[in-house]
Amino acid sequence: MAASVQRPASSGSESDPRNANIDERKRKRMLSNRESARRSRMKKRKLMEGLGNEVSLLQKENSRLSKEINASTQRYIEMESANNLLRAEAMGLTERLRSLNSVLHIVEEVNGYAVEIPEIPDDPLLKP
Repeated sequence: MAASVQRPASSGSESDPRNANIDERKRKRMLSNRESARRSRMKKRKLMEGLGNEVSLLQKENSRLSKEINASTQRYIEMESANNLLRAEAMGLTERLRSLNSVLHIVEEVNGYAVEIPEIPDDPLLKP
């Protein structure tokens, strides 16, 4: 086996101008890479801050819309309940009118004179 020769790390680069030039390029490239990495970290930090702000705004908007939906749903339930009450009332009044019209028909037959009897329209809203 051949013995390996070890050279001191600084012996070639200090004495040879070509090596010094290569070392200078390496140093400049290293500094440039560090600066580029620093810019990349800054850019990423700003991007993350922007995304965090956007998340916060979207969460607030989501909360606002959720409250609005809940309020609208509550109003819908209240209106549906009121509508059902009015529909039931209208149906009761329609039945009462039919009953009164029946009485008027009987009065008309018994007394023999004409009585104006209102017609009851078929209202599709009154059907359950």
